[in-house]
Amino acid sequence: MFRLVLVLIGIVPATIYTGFRMLWVVYRKSPSSPCVCHSAPQQWARFILRCSGVKIVLENAEAIDPNRPQILVANHESWFDVLAILAQTPGRTIFVAKKELERIPIFGSAVAACGHIFIDREDRGRAVDSLSVARKRLEEESPTVIMFPEGTRSATGEMRPFKKGAFVLAIQTGVDIVPAAICGSRAVMRKGSLLIRPGTVLVRFGEPISVQGLTLDARNDLSDRAREALTGLRAAAAR
Repeated sequence: MFRLVLVLIGIVPATIYTGFRMLWVVYRKSPSSPCVCHSAPQQWARFILRCSGVKIVLENAEAIDPNRPQILVANHESWFDVLAILAQTPGRTIFVAKKELERIPIFGSAVAACGHIFIDREDRGRAVDSLSVARKRLEEESPTVIMFPEGTRSATGEMRPFKKGAFVLAIQTGVDIVPAAICGSRAVMRKGSLLIRPGTVLVRFGEPISVQGLTLDARNDLSDRAREALTGLRAAAAR
């Protein structure tokens, strides 16, 4: 409970400050806006992790190439998954997140202004439009687009069925899929609980999966390959 109180005391002013800082540089059309849109959320995530007593360890981080577009797909067990990836992943990152997060006062607007993408899981037409925006960003900005193909956090720790959006996007753009297994975040904070426990979260990146030569008919097979890669990465981390 102490950790939760400490995080809540720190997160509110930190979120307000970070959100206003991002909005300020974006709407002023400041030349520094791309840099601030990357560094400010990263600093915010690192601050929350420090308050929570959570250490992040990366393995095989060289799988992420900051100079080329990639789509990172990760398992999802905890809110700390987002913080772990945001705090440490090298290069320009763009999250594809559920629409509900856009409603967070100040920060939701700031995140959207900086180019992160919200997807409406209940409206297929809008979801397709969001993926079109992600496709344009991949083609024009060469970021690492981060997606959680389960769509929501797992309550048990077992991976849920994958949605196909990330794999359709990869095939349409010809961009590699990079699997990332996140281990230990559920022990820090489980779905449905407010209790925060200090600990270590391991982010283990797998080797990129090429989509060259694939058509949309192969999206299910690509999803299966990514799921198999994540299963192997998680098993290796457990050992």
